[in-house]
Amino acid sequence: MPNPPATSAVTINIRAKARQRDLIDQASRRLGRSRSDFMLEAACRAAEDVLLDQAYFAVDADAFARFQALLDNPPPPTDRLRRLLKTPAPWEAPAPWEE
Repeated sequence: MPNPPATSAVTINIRAKARQRDLIDQASRRLGRSRSDFMLEAACRAAEDVLLDQAYFAVDADAFARFQALLDNPPPPTDRLRRLLKTPAPWEAPAPWEE
């Protein structure tokens, strides 16, 4: 079965205990959001956190020593660096499901 286009809505079903549903409903009402919107936003935020925390870098001892030296003595800031630091990170931009 082909995947639906990224812009079309799909259904996600989950089972929850009444106590969990009530907690989610209370929080979503407090924010003025629907249960579905609240749960989808929370789940996507958790998924992003998991994916962003999974970065692994393997370097040899020489590369690590050079990396530590750069951390201890960073180069002076440049216009290019200032522009980079003003650029929103990918996770700060609206997520595709929020557009």
